[in-house]
Amino acid sequence: QVQLVESGGGLVQAGGSLRLSCAASGRTFSRYDMGWFRQAPGKEREFVAGNRWSGESTYYADSVKGRFTISRDNAKNTVYLQMNSLKPEDTAVYYCAARNVLGTTYEYWGQGTQVTVSS
Repeated sequence: QVQLVESGGGLVQAGGSLRLSCAASGRTFSRYDMGWFRQAPGKEREFVAGNRWSGESTYYADSVKGRFTISRDNAKNTVYLQMNSLKPEDTAVYYCAARNVLGTTYEYWGQGTQVTVSS
């Protein structure tokens, strides 16, 4: 079992930045690929960014490429999402998720943190 707790959300003006953190506890963090997802009101949850257990491979949705950066610190059991040049359409609840390195689906989810970008 892995427990995930997100933090760092808030209200920011368009063009601003936020850094989200996701602290993990439970199983060995380095055995999990990590991802960030988001869900805006009235929309389905969508993938934002992910990285492999080693942190060497990263993946991004086209909508955030060049603006968001995912990183992780396995020593601190934490994954981060640096969000720059924020847009109103980035407004959503952001979730982090964990997937066993041998798995294909994200098994564990945090409770989410609200990000609101004002125009």
